[in-house]
Amino acid sequence: MSFEIKLPLFEGPFDLLLFFIERDELDIHDIPIAKITNDFLDYLHHLESMNIEVASEFILVAATLMKIKSRMLLPRPQLDDEGNEIDPREELVRHLLEYKKYKSVLAQLQEMEEAEINKEKRGNLLKEIRSLSEHVNVEAEIQDIDLYKLMRVYQKVVERFTEAQNRPVHEVIQYPYTIEAQKDFILYELKNSDRISFEHVITKFPNKIAVIFNFLAILELLQLRIVTLHLGEGFNNFWIEKLEEIEVS
Repeated sequence: MSFEIKLPLFEGPFDLLLFFIERDELDIHDIPIAKITNDFLDYLHHLESMNIEVASEFILVAATLMKIKSRMLLPRPQLDDEGNEIDPREELVRHLLEYKKYKSVLAQLQEMEEAEINKEKRGNLLKEIRSLSEHVNVEAEIQDIDLYKLMRVYQKVVERFTEAQNRPVHEVIQYPYTIEAQKDFILYELKNSDRISFEHVITKFPNKIAVIFNFLAILELLQLRIVTLHLGEGFNNFWIEKLEEIEVS
């Protein structure tokens, strides 16, 4: 038995974000960035599983959401020149509000266009086709075709085919790491030791992407007050210490 999955198509990434906000009745001025990021990435993963190419603008917004999420996990918030805390979601909210405003205007213009169409019909299409057929002799045009014209048409077809083959392809690679899995790994390591160094974590997964996921996992554990950090020797290493007894399955 096979199951068919139908996903709604959206005009752009902001259209998709507004759909999530309206569906879950979220406050656009206080977006739960972790939830909306997960929903956005799940939609992209479903598109990939259906062999649908993901547009570059969706990839850019996905990267922006992950960047905002990582900034919100930092224990020290960014401050402006006056000492006020900067909300990492501020720019995203501003773009969403602008997009929502323009989208509402476009909907009004579409309604106005439909109203005008109903008022005045756009001519008699059948009459126009008959008029064109009287002035254009298709058989005469076929007789005027020569080798030069055929070569020109062939050249244009080849150029369009070459251009289509050379279009850039955007490929999204799903990494074999998740923040939840790396949190479980760190807690497991802390079960057998009072504290571990960040260098120790890196040696277990010696690649750039794993280091990023491990660092984000540590920030989440720090935000949940499960662990604390101590600065090690120099500024390239620190120690992770558990604050309470951690049970790891």
